[in-house]
Amino acid sequence: MDKSIHSAQYTSFLNLLKTARIERNITQVQLAQKLGETQVFVSKCERGERRLDIIETMRWCHALGISLVELAQQLENC
Repeated sequence: MDKSIHSAQYTSFLNLLKTARIERNITQVQLAQKLGETQVFVSKCERGERRLDIIETMRWCHALGISLVELAQQLENC
């Protein structure tokens, strides 16, 4: 199993998160505010410079108004 943050699966995961944000017309700044983080944090996560753990991913999903299950199902289809 590839554990790299640069794997194709992790790239798909990041693309799903970014797409969900953009489809909801939420800026990185707005998402950062919802997460209690900085825009730089959001940017680094979306670019894969900082890896998200499961709890952070769940918080990210809630901030975007999607469920973690929905995200996981989309990831399964990539």
